[in-house]
Amino acid sequence: MALILALDFGGTKLAAALVKSSCREWLRYERRLSPSNADANTDLEIMRSLIASLLQDATPTAIGVSFGGPVDATTGTVRLSHHVSGWENIPLKNLLEQEFGVPTNVDNDANVAALGEYRFGAGKGYDSLFYITISTGVGGGWILNGKLWQGAGGMAGEIGHMVVDPAGPVCLCGKRGCVERFASGPYMAQNAKDILQNQQQHGNILRNLIQNDLNLLTGQLISQAASKGDSIAQAVLLKSAWALGVGIGNIANLINPQRFILGGSVTKAGEIWWNTLQTTARETALPEVSFEIVPAALGDDAPLWGAVALAEHNNSNS
Repeated sequence: MALILALDFGGTKLAAALVKSSCREWLRYERRLSPSNADANTDLEIMRSLIASLLQDATPTAIGVSFGGPVDATTGTVRLSHHVSGWENIPLKNLLEQEFGVPTNVDNDANVAALGEYRFGAGKGYDSLFYITISTGVGGGWILNGKLWQGAGGMAGEIGHMVVDPAGPVCLCGKRGCVERFASGPYMAQNAKDILQNQQQHGNILRNLIQNDLNLLTGQLISQAASKGDSIAQAVLLKSAWALGVGIGNIANLINPQRFILGGSVTKAGEIWWNTLQTTARETALPEVSFEIVPAALGDDAPLWGAVALAEHNNSNS
């Protein structure tokens, strides 16, 4: 029985799993947080230890890799990571093929997760969908006419850097008011921190949750505080959902996919976030454009299952 090794290099976590080809349950699964000061070498060393723990004496038939950042999928070269230093132009496919001696395929995490949801999750039975991951960053992956569509240079799907507020705050990409600048977990934390520093008398629920240490702010804590009625947390959460909703509505007008499938940690932000997102997307799109927005069925494992689909697909074509 063919064994597939699936790897997920995220912005803040690393995960690896082993599965028998055509099975839909992990044989073994390992996950570890990436240290805050990690670089490419740190991440590679952690991933090697996860792989050793998974494989034991087994040898995989193929490896599929999801990477959190721009990737040249034709060569399997990582262009860079926006969140971890040292990944510039790393030939990850070649490194893994030399080390393990089996065919390896690497693509951007949103593309890979789109493939995973299409094959095994909320995209089954649909031939056009846009998968969006909203966590450390915001990225997207397309399935069009039943095939992964990466664009001319492999950069299709970058909804995170669609500008929704040209007068908004500066994003790490250098532009102002990108979807990611409002919607990602770390930027939600940054936005809440900025407001709390300027409005000393407000945000008591949020301040209590973090014991007044603004450096402890996370997107998850903002969601918690918003659900308890904190006005600052609710404002940040609503802005996140609004920005993403505007992006989705515009994309619905432009390419008209059947489904938008949303994954990543921010999608656990609760009912206020989802309702605002759905309403904004619907108001932004033309009334004649029909689409659905649904949560990812595979949850946090969408990139890993996508890596399995990537390996299976390319293994069957080789």
